[in-house]
Amino acid sequence: AEFTNNETGEIKSQTVFMGDFPLMTHKGTFVINGTERVVVSQLVRSPGVYFDSSIDKTSDKDIFSAKIIPSRGAWLEMEIDKRDMVGVRIDRKRKQSVTVLLKALGWTTEQILEEFGEYESMRATLEKDHTQGQDDALLDIYRKLRPGEPPTREAAQTLLENLYFNPKRYDLAKVGRYKVNKKLGAEAPLDAGVLTVEDVISTIKYLVKLHAGETETVGDSGTSIVVETDDIDHFGNRRLRSVGELIQNQVRTGLARMERVVRERMTTQHVEAITPQTLINIRPVVASIKEFFGTSQLSQFMDQNNPLSGLTHKRRLSALGPGGLSRERAGFEVRDVHPSHYGRMCPIETPEGPNIGLIGSLASYGRVNAFGFVETPYRKVVDGQVTDEVDYLTADEEDRFVIAQANAGLNDDMRFSEARVLVRRRGGEVDYVAGDDVDYMDVSPRQMVSVATAMIPFLEHDDANRALMGANMMRQAVPLIKSESPLVGTGMEYRSAVDAGDVVKAEKAGVVQEVSADYITTANDDGTYITYRLAKFARSNQGTSVNQKVIVDEGDRIIEGQVLADGPATENGEMALGKNLLVAFMPWEGHNYEDAIILSQRLVQDDVLSSIHIEEHEVDARDTKLGPEEITRDIPNVSEEVLADLDERGIIRIGAEVVAGDILVGKVTPKGETELTPEERLLRAIFGEKAREVRDTSLKVPHGEIGKIIGVRVFDREEGDELPPGVNQLVRVYVAQKRKITDGDKLAGRHGNKGVISKILPIEDMPFLEDGTPVDIILNPLGVPSRMNPGQVLEIHLGWLASRGWDVSGLADDWAQRLQAIGADQVAPRTNVATPVFDGAREDELAGLLQHTIPNRDGDRLVQPTGKARLFDGRSGEPFPDPISIGYMYILKLHHLVDDKLHARSTGPYSMITQQPLGGKAQFGGQRFGEMEVWALEAYGAAYALQELLTIKSDDVTGRVKVYEAIVKGENIPEPGIPESFKVLIKEMQSLCLNVEVLSSDGMSIEMRDTDEDVFRAAEELGIDLSRREPSSVEEV
Repeated sequence: AEFTNNETGEIKSQTVFMGDFPLMTHKGTFVINGTERVVVSQLVRSPGVYFDSSIDKTSDKDIFSAKIIPSRGAWLEMEIDKRDMVGVRIDRKRKQSVTVLLKALGWTTEQILEEFGEYESMRATLEKDHTQGQDDALLDIYRKLRPGEPPTREAAQTLLENLYFNPKRYDLAKVGRYKVNKKLGAEAPLDAGVLTVEDVISTIKYLVKLHAGETETVGDSGTSIVVETDDIDHFGNRRLRSVGELIQNQVRTGLARMERVVRERMTTQHVEAITPQTLINIRPVVASIKEFFGTSQLSQFMDQNNPLSGLTHKRRLSALGPGGLSRERAGFEVRDVHPSHYGRMCPIETPEGPNIGLIGSLASYGRVNAFGFVETPYRKVVDGQVTDEVDYLTADEEDRFVIAQANAGLNDDMRFSEARVLVRRRGGEVDYVAGDDVDYMDVSPRQMVSVATAMIPFLEHDDANRALMGANMMRQAVPLIKSESPLVGTGMEYRSAVDAGDVVKAEKAGVVQEVSADYITTANDDGTYITYRLAKFARSNQGTSVNQKVIVDEGDRIIEGQVLADGPATENGEMALGKNLLVAFMPWEGHNYEDAIILSQRLVQDDVLSSIHIEEHEVDARDTKLGPEEITRDIPNVSEEVLADLDERGIIRIGAEVVAGDILVGKVTPKGETELTPEERLLRAIFGEKAREVRDTSLKVPHGEIGKIIGVRVFDREEGDELPPGVNQLVRVYVAQKRKITDGDKLAGRHGNKGVISKILPIEDMPFLEDGTPVDIILNPLGVPSRMNPGQVLEIHLGWLASRGWDVSGLADDWAQRLQAIGADQVAPRTNVATPVFDGAREDELAGLLQHTIPNRDGDRLVQPTGKARLFDGRSGEPFPDPISIGYMYILKLHHLVDDKLHARSTGPYSMITQQPLGGKAQFGGQRFGEMEVWALEAYGAAYALQELLTIKSDDVTGRVKVYEAIVKGENIPEPGIPESFKVLIKEMQSLCLNVEVLSSDGMSIEMRDTDEDVFRAAEELGIDLSRREPSSVEEV
């Protein structure tokens, strides 16, 4: 930075440190405070000029309006009302005649008449306008904008200049200028960020032409421009603000604050003493960046449940956030699917709930251009011939062309095989035209859907609502101990796994030199060596395990970009979120009623659906008023057995098995109230610290958790680690647990077919095929018809075919010929097959292949050509009366695990004021016995049960301790006392100056005493913890 003294001409130059900026990782994330975060792109209304029409409620006349919206600065709005007057609204203040603004900008009445005289609306407006000349008009505007301030011409002139013509206060941005030029046919340079008088004139002209019913006008360069209103939800009018721009806006506000500080300091400091260092305070800049990454709605904790969820999170488009919409105000139109979303935003993948339609996902081939508009690729068609040239078009460019779909039939010479080609035109209209009239063709059938949606096989046979659930649930799949790629995929599995960045790719071609569990070393062809480090059982943001496994051997030849190691939920470089299980669609004793699922015990025994979950627990030793806390093994009143697994520092050893309540890190906190006398200090120094007053504040395993210690990290201020102020030591302990599948866990397929496990049957009770193979999972057939997702049924048929293999070489049928053309006429058993979305396996192909599967060793085909098989009841050995659909379905285990949801409490923390138990599992709270539950007990007249609920189980402080004591000693339960909330109510009434007296049934006054200290002491002696547990994170407060 340079500081120039204008009087002496002296220049002082210094380097100024501007703070730390988070750097984006190669995966597109940011590491903030040790956690990975993603900055989501925001969908906002593009700056520019917009024309709109609405119908007046009283006169049924069309009302036309225009808005000039800048990137930052004041809006300029115009409207022609029901009386055909042209009004203008400056900076959202009161409406004025548009001619006042024109006069203020230096136009005379003659000029206005010359330019707009042919339009009745402008003539009428001019007649109503009583201002004389520019000065009068400026003062008139000033009075409206600043009522109550004395108007002067200079102030009015400055105000107007600052609003629209000052680059510091007003900026259309390049994209805004581009949109204005395009709409009005202007030719201003793109870096002209402020409005010009010509822009205002052109806008008024366009608006009055729209009102007069004209359909065309001429731009500056003589080009003809269509006069029409704009659709605000069109993707040509919505743009993306991605990471860079969002951070840039933050830095801008930070620098503006810094500038203010610099200006203030320049006036207060002595000129001789000023240097750039003393003037510049970087705090505002650092703070605004910190605030953005830490608290902005668009900077989100990365979803690392599995590679797909991370990839989707980075491709997310959100209309929420600062400068965007709010959930409450967003109407139906904004959320709806629009024809211009095609190839840009997925119509399927969006959350269900209040955010539906406001958060979307970038389509598979979409890309963002320099202006922030989403483009999608199309193949050029020249004179009916499809070329390999690909053009990326924005939504408003695409409106001008006729576009054929990707799977339109083509001849060998790349011409359309049909005389009439199915195309779409502007606004999503569908039409049939001759091949020569086609301008472009889609590049791929999956162009319109997002990555997650494109991974649903037979998507074209599923209802959109269920496909939405399927796409969303694939993001919730938990990585399993052994991943298995799907038998039935869509061809997206490899690309999505590699692009998600959770696998290790070779940077250069060469030979694998050394392989171990932790690293791979390659000798590259250019003579260099690279060592790739692997993540081993690390914890993801969601508590799932991130573990990379090597899939190459020493001496293997590798090429650039080849996958060297699998990440979580990938197999051989392919996305593998679930398992291929043998499914039977049949009811079973009513146990799979309402989407419940029946599983085979095999999946538990063989760890087929087991996953590893890792929890992180941390504790810090701080300086307190009474002295420093200490991490130690020497904890008061704790037996040696409890400390058996702690090392000499008081930290648990790696490999120890722990259950709820075990000590992970021993810690004591001083609790003395008295200052020590010098004599006492001397005695302490001689005899050690045995007698000191400390209490046990050790880190314990929370309720309901069990596992094995897999890692411990100790940070110590004395060893030079950076710790927050007041913290001397920080210990993090990682506890891993293997969770087998159990009843209550949630499973799902890829078609939105979700369910909860109701029963796990022994293998011998499961239905079995004619060769004795038991099925793995039984689903209810009633889950298919009403949900309209038969894609799952087609998936099990194709899954069965892929598991058995087929041979249709030499067959002359149409379907067999199609398979021969793509080299799929002979397929070995257990081969993964792909059925791309909108271009996959057809029904006739599946039906034909079921007759040509490779027989088993007995020469039998177990599944009939109908896709059904004869199943036998595992309990009786009798065949079921009807054949049953069976096949392999890809099943995902979702993150909603019953172990995380189960919760029970006897005593625990209570709310500070009402003294009622806290709520929720995180607070170790109780179960709320609500209004409706009370009605149920009232209906039975269960008075004593109700009294218990109101008193001793809730907020009768003295009573609940006495009851606990009575239960411990085996005595009868005493009478309940007065609930605390009753006392709170009386205090509230007293605060309203109402004197409340409490009388007993015989009219005696009852003394309301505050809670006795003895009660708390008695509770502590009984081992009840009445203190409120400190919330471990912000979310719990």
